[in-house]
Amino acid sequence: MSVSPDPSTGLAVIHLFLRPTPLADRAEVLAALDRAKDRETQVVTVAMLGHKADLAVMGLAADVWGLRALQTELVAAGLELVDSYLSITEVSEYAAGVPDEMKAARLYPQLPPDGKTAWCFYPMSKRRGDEHNWFTTPFDRRKELMYEHGSSGRKFAGRLVQLITGSTGLDDYEWGVTLFAQHLDDLKEVVYTMRFDEASAVFAEFGPFYTGMVAPADETLTAIGLG
Repeated sequence: MSVSPDPSTGLAVIHLFLRPTPLADRAEVLAALDRAKDRETQVVTVAMLGHKADLAVMGLAADVWGLRALQTELVAAGLELVDSYLSITEVSEYAAGVPDEMKAARLYPQLPPDGKTAWCFYPMSKRRGDEHNWFTTPFDRRKELMYEHGSSGRKFAGRLVQLITGSTGLDDYEWGVTLFAQHLDDLKEVVYTMRFDEASAVFAEFGPFYTGMVAPADETLTAIGLG
């Protein structure tokens, strides 16, 4: 391609939610994941819990066409794509003053984190209703509310790794939130705790939640019955 659509900074992030069809080929799925890694795509594989999907594949890369190739090859290997979400890594406008190393960690995260195999993903947006409209609230007030929200999240430092990616104009919601924790109840507790913050309780709209367990690709495929 003569003109690259890649993000000017940070990484593109695709969440692919899949289930095996009768034509699914374990060796071809593993080969597709290996080829993605050869293209310098970070790949996280998740054995899903519940009916929404059997497998989640999270891909992070500067190369958008590489993510498209990953999607194409997984479907060609016999997996049905039942849902997806596209976003990009970003530094929030409310975090413009954080140190450069913190900005780099948000733009170029290294995933998955060690020892945190409980995983969930959900999209969210801010309300723009007649009574509560985030986008007509003055910036200083929004920054104050986000600082409070961040303070709640920092109480879980060490227990949880959070990646917030931007999706305004890219998908149905404005952000994607991916959480990695050691235990399922850590996921539950952090979301419950932060919902009491005004930024969430008054202004947040949540999409569906997807939950599962992070594992190496071969273990994940075995867990979903693709042996």
